[in-house]
Amino acid sequence: MNFRVVGPTLELRLPIDADAPALLRLASDPEVTRWFSWGPYETEDDAREYLDRLPAQRAAGEQLDLLVAHHEHGPIGITGLSEISRRDRRAIVGSWFGRRWWGTGANGEAKALVAHLAFGPMGLERLGAYTNVEHTRSQSALRGLGFRREGVLRRWHRHGDQVHDVAMWSILRGEWERSRLAEVPVEIGGSLPEAFA
Repeated sequence: MNFRVVGPTLELRLPIDADAPALLRLASDPEVTRWFSWGPYETEDDAREYLDRLPAQRAAGEQLDLLVAHHEHGPIGITGLSEISRRDRRAIVGSWFGRRWWGTGANGEAKALVAHLAFGPMGLERLGAYTNVEHTRSQSALRGLGFRREGVLRRWHRHGDQVHDVAMWSILRGEWERSRLAEVPVEIGGSLPEAFA
């Protein structure tokens, strides 16, 4: 399957087993995975376990994770859609990037690519996002991209023995159409995985 979402400097594609070494390099940094319930990766097997789960999740229509690749530098992170409700036409977007790519605009472009996919071929009406209430950099980034903070979900996300509050964010189709995310030139090629078409 040659599915691609291509922007000015980045493209999104389905991750493959050969991406395991790059994902290990990116996600072995504890700061990269600080706010997540997984990681940091210690071996390529950690990355392969993640990659091995993806085909079944895609086939079931549960989750659509995509590798974020820079046109010149190759893989730089992961973005994707989860908690997908076809009936309600909504999903949650989540992303992570290697530390080198923080503050470079990669997150904004990747969110633009995902939003074009979500509000275009997938026909969604709402794109949500979660951030830890203490993760101010992520909250600032979402606000700057046109997402609105809706409130706090108390004791929502478990990290081992700790449970964290998260802020809920969203952008609706009409808001996206008026946002700078919609202005990013995007080309979608190949066939969207069947469960998401």
